[in-house]
Amino acid sequence: MTDPRVAKLASLLVNYSLELKPGQVVRIDAGTVAAPLVREIYRETLRVGANPRSRIDIDGTDVIALQESSDEQLTFVSELDRFEVEQLDAVLTIWADRNTRALSQADPSRVSRRIASRRKLTNRFWERIDEGKASWVGTRFPTEAHAQDAEMSLEEYEDFVYGACHVRVDEDPVAHWQEVSLGLNRRARELDTFNELRVVGPDTDLTFNVDGRDWLAADGRLNMPDGEIFTSPVETATEGEIRFSFPAIFQGRGVEDVRLRFADGRVVEAEARTGNDYLQSLLDMDDGSRILGEAAFGLNYEIDRFTRDILFDEKIGGTMHFALGSSFKKLGGRNESGLHWDMICDLRADGEVYADGELIWKAGQFLHAPRSVAPEPVAAS
Repeated sequence: MTDPRVAKLASLLVNYSLELKPGQVVRIDAGTVAAPLVREIYRETLRVGANPRSRIDIDGTDVIALQESSDEQLTFVSELDRFEVEQLDAVLTIWADRNTRALSQADPSRVSRRIASRRKLTNRFWERIDEGKASWVGTRFPTEAHAQDAEMSLEEYEDFVYGACHVRVDEDPVAHWQEVSLGLNRRARELDTFNELRVVGPDTDLTFNVDGRDWLAADGRLNMPDGEIFTSPVETATEGEIRFSFPAIFQGRGVEDVRLRFADGRVVEAEARTGNDYLQSLLDMDDGSRILGEAAFGLNYEIDRFTRDILFDEKIGGTMHFALGSSFKKLGGRNESGLHWDMICDLRADGEVYADGELIWKAGQFLHAPRSVAPEPVAAS
């Protein structure tokens, strides 16, 4: 019997996150382990009159591709994929793994090249999203592997995931996320008024410019669960040092205790206690991989622990995260890269953020309610 929370999550994704309409074509991307959620999303998509198409990956094929592909095969991009990017109305991605460490031993340079080869495809789909011609949302289906990473039993992890999405049996998830959207958008409009932010914490003193850049409230339209406010900093104006105390996970592989130093907007020094070779290979992926593509506040205080899953970890209430690589054109970003690697800076115990010299955040909390600066916008979609 299917967990009723799975069907409730499917309904939330189809009707709130994507707002699917009759006749639209949606692709559901998932692995075989996520079959229960795929089935419920497929059913809910039909109910609203849209046209679902599932694309199911078989476990282990990514490992085979990295180990056995020729150089030409490794970077091959199908014309079928290029066609779909232009035709799909929506994509719903379900992240679910039986083995979260499957790529741990993969050659870092081959991983980088494979990701970079799909950069134009990914960027084009985001262009269509920004133009309002397509939509995307990503979510997590709980598995034993992710429960192990989070150091929970599967039952505990399921409660954590579905609780963070607010799809418990007695909850109204749409009402919850609409309320969250209102508060996050108020804060985003206030952040729009600032030009420069300075982040101070353990082994961290980083300044970045956001003049002319917009902040976006992440309110369940792009991720589920959600709960952050993010922007793309000015590419040439990041200065200082930052330390990421949480492991930085990319493609299932962790790099621990990352320290970066920026000058003129670029990473000029980088080191990690473990996984340093992997860190250096990703920094050298392309011309844009050493530039900040994102800066964000994690504001979901119901997510209070590190799980080795960026979907949850980047939203931990009281943290900030910064992504190296591609930026968001919709927010004014200009950096292009095959990389977008989120790293989390824990500011809950000892952290401060200054906006144009004013202390606005201390020990993981904004110091005042959002100041009213403009009429509330329509929630981002």
